[in-house]
Amino acid sequence: MNRQGDHTAVWRLIDTGPLSGRENMAIDEALFRCFDPASSQPTLRLYGWQPPALSLGRFQKAAADLDLDRCRADNLTIVRRITGGGAIYHADELTYSLVCGPSQIPAAASVKDSFRVLTGFLLGLYRALGLQAAYAADLAPAGSRLGQRTPLCFAGKESYDILVNNRKLGGNAQRRSRAVIFQHGSIPRENRLQQGLGYLKIKPQGIEQASTCLSDEGITTDYDQLQQTLVAQFQAQLGASLQASALTAQEEALSRTLAAGKYGEDRWNLEGEEP
Repeated sequence: MNRQGDHTAVWRLIDTGPLSGRENMAIDEALFRCFDPASSQPTLRLYGWQPPALSLGRFQKAAADLDLDRCRADNLTIVRRITGGGAIYHADELTYSLVCGPSQIPAAASVKDSFRVLTGFLLGLYRALGLQAAYAADLAPAGSRLGQRTPLCFAGKESYDILVNNRKLGGNAQRRSRAVIFQHGSIPRENRLQQGLGYLKIKPQGIEQASTCLSDEGITTDYDQLQQTLVAQFQAQLGASLQASALTAQEEALSRTLAAGKYGEDRWNLEGEEP
């Protein structure tokens, strides 16, 4: 196992490409559940969404926040994440997930500070693309409040959310258990905000001015180049070496079980009840 004390931590790089919402969330949960902090290699996964889907935060109430009749009429897939936060409409984006142990990343002073450590590669990515990106905590006026709950993920701002021109770019969420850190997040390439808002019961005010995407900021980098730049920044920011890999047999088997069961059921996706 590679620990942070080593000269270079070796991470698996798994590119699963575009998959359905159920498959994506099943793989993310399998990566989290199969990770053994004593023996597993840290992992970065890159993926997309095909067809578009809407993901809910772990504790979000679908009936309270979504227009479920509209979702059903449009045959929109709704899946629930194992992390918190608000709803995200996933389309035309690059998504990442990572899993590691605390000893496999640069030291963080607190759980909250680990967001800074594990989103530094995103800050590097956006700056490498020519954007003036910064953390919300570094730009917030004195006395302002961060971290307020909103039904749409991109409407709220956390301390280590990344802002460009004072607008939130993407979103990230983290979960910890058994000395395991899991994090995933989205990098929106195109503006699909209006499509996502159409599925909410109540539209957050001012959301159009509060969030952005790469194309709105004049970035037209194609998907492959965006991935390459992200990988380079991940290695630079975390002092990591990424090696192309694939899911283990254990991860593959569990993800298939979860996709066919848990993530195929309204009981979990809409109600948040473990099967």
